Amino acid sequence: MSGVGVLLREWRTDRRLSQLELSARAGVSARHLSFLETGRSRPTREMILRLAEELSVPLRSRNDLLLAGGFAPAYAESALHGPPLAAVLSSLRDVLAGHAPYPAVLIDRHWTMVDANDAVARFTDGCAAWLLEPPVNVLRLSLHPDGMAPRIGNLPEWRTHVLHRLSRQAAATNDPVLRELHAELTAYPGGGSGPGEAPHGLVVPLRFDDLAFFSITSVLGTPLDVTLAELAIESFLPADAATAAALQS
Repeated sequence: MSGVGVLLREWRTDRRLSQLELSARAGVSARHLSFLETGRSRPTREMILRLAEELSVPLRSRNDLLLAGGFAPAYAESALHGPPLAAVLSSLRDVLAGHAPYPAVLIDRHWTMVDANDAVARFTDGCAAWLLEPPVNVLRLSLHPDGMAPRIGNLPEWRTHVLHRLSRQAAATNDPVLRELHAELTAYPGGGSGPGEAPHGLVVPLRFDDLAFFSITSVLGTPLDVTLAELAIESFLPADAATAAALQS
């Protein structure tokens, strides 16, 4: 593992902050920050957490920074289906059910489906069986030619949106799995909007069969567990009255 100073410099560079900018935000001198990054000074546990907060480092990577600095992790990482998370997962499943008749899925940091409500069957119907074998990656399912892609009416537009979002997530988390997933999905057919094209309308819709949806992503507001921090609910709501009526009927 790289030294904590090297990791801090990498996160600062990824966030496109100068040493002066980060030092001002964290309330330390730029000279001290330079010493920390070069290894001339050893950061305290509190300093690592303060800099990680200002750099919006994910909880998993904050633990990595602490380990690199010789400290114990600050955040627990519970097993997804273990007893500590049972109550929270039960509540999240209630949220999924509450979105019915609109589709909603619970995903982890790699877009693996953890759970879904019954309405998601509208999306998965007709998809290749191998794409539906656990673990199901919802982005692969949506853009693969054997998945939802043939039924997405605005596939180039939706594909551009998904790839752009995934690219930003990979950059924000420095997650190699997300970078590999992005490379895989980019190789799928389906076209895309040109870099200079501006999207039309209020949101990028998902036009699936004769229905139109917009998506909302929900995350826990104050997670202190790595596993919980990496969960999200992706819900699809009707983008027009016709879709709402079709789903409610």
